[in-house]
Amino acid sequence: MSKLKVVGGIPLRGEIAVHGSKNAALPILAATVLFPEPVELTNCPELADVRHMLALLEELGCRIRQQGDRVEVDPRGITCTELRTDITRRLRSSLFLLGPLLSRFHEAAAVYPGGCDIGRRPIDLHLQGLRLLGAEIEEREGRIYCRTAGLKGTDIQLDYPSVGATENLIMAACIAQGVTRIINGACEPEIVTLCEFLNRGGFSVTGAGTPQITIRGGGEGRSIRYEIPADRIVAGTYLAAGAITGGEIFVRNAPVKELTAPLNKLREAGCLIREERVGVYLKGPKRPRELKKIETRPYPGFPTDLQSQFFALCTVARGTSLIVENVFENRFVHGEELQKMGALCHIRGDMAVIRGVKSLHGADLTAHDLRGGAALVLAGLRAEGMTRIEGAQRIDRGYVRLEEALSALGGRVTREPPEANV
Repeated sequence: MSKLKVVGGIPLRGEIAVHGSKNAALPILAATVLFPEPVELTNCPELADVRHMLALLEELGCRIRQQGDRVEVDPRGITCTELRTDITRRLRSSLFLLGPLLSRFHEAAAVYPGGCDIGRRPIDLHLQGLRLLGAEIEEREGRIYCRTAGLKGTDIQLDYPSVGATENLIMAACIAQGVTRIINGACEPEIVTLCEFLNRGGFSVTGAGTPQITIRGGGEGRSIRYEIPADRIVAGTYLAAGAITGGEIFVRNAPVKELTAPLNKLREAGCLIREERVGVYLKGPKRPRELKKIETRPYPGFPTDLQSQFFALCTVARGTSLIVENVFENRFVHGEELQKMGALCHIRGDMAVIRGVKSLHGADLTAHDLRGGAALVLAGLRAEGMTRIEGAQRIDRGYVRLEEALSALGGRVTREPPEANV
């Protein structure tokens, strides 16, 4: 495992650009399976999860051409509909391929997907929706086998506005016969992005960004070029990094309209925020103020993917902060690691009470998941002395060379390659 070393005590300063969105890129890459012609994506982030998805597509028979953040997927050579076991167990988003494969090729198979251990993320909503569309699904010996004589549109009421299930069912319905309505669907910006991509590619989806999404099936995709939008979670992480260090930064390409809840919390913490057409300017206080209450919610509520980073911010705030995690039940693991740095926090179930301290101290830590790992890096930027974070590969799942990005702002973050670990 590679490690990140962080030397703290330096306020971040300067300008940084946000790379393409992981959570938008992954379902869009899966959706290329629906197309009979090549699709070109630009601003596609060079992330571990993206590499895994491209490897899965290649195993299916797609031809992949990649140069930097430009990717072309040619799906005309697909001959296989079973997802490779080793990659699927590392990438939860591999599940996105079930809907498109089933819709276009009438069969698909996979092991249960993996990903970060942040709590139960049952796939029941995915499978229940595919069954309603006409799929026969058998689960045995840890594998999922799907087949159909042809999917047919129907009304699907989701018990919970799951982002992944909403995306999977939208893709499955694009080629299905008739009209599909997804009721109580997720409203996240990544849903809007996926639907925009599909519409530009010749399919028909309306209602994206609302709880009811309508897909008129029977479409046939056409070759397109599409730019992946900026990553709102990465933008929020950079802004939290500026805030926790008392820095002054400009985050270029930050999707301002998608960051309303985090920006309001940064203002509450005492940050000066200026929203601009091309990004967000932030000037952090020497020490942030307490955050009375953060509650994670589906969009447009406060995103669970930024909870960990704001938890780190609260550890050095004046006063006591409260965080309630309503999305995943195991997303406070970073709290135990932060306590090794001198953080004072009490966690019970879905609630964390954090009493801010004047300073943290460097420590040897482990990143147990993607966003929690990013939070440890932020805490290290503020702490006195050196922090070593093992498990940097987990952070690489969502951030393109985070150490280089933060170093460009004056932070002292370096990477130890795996062979250097003893």
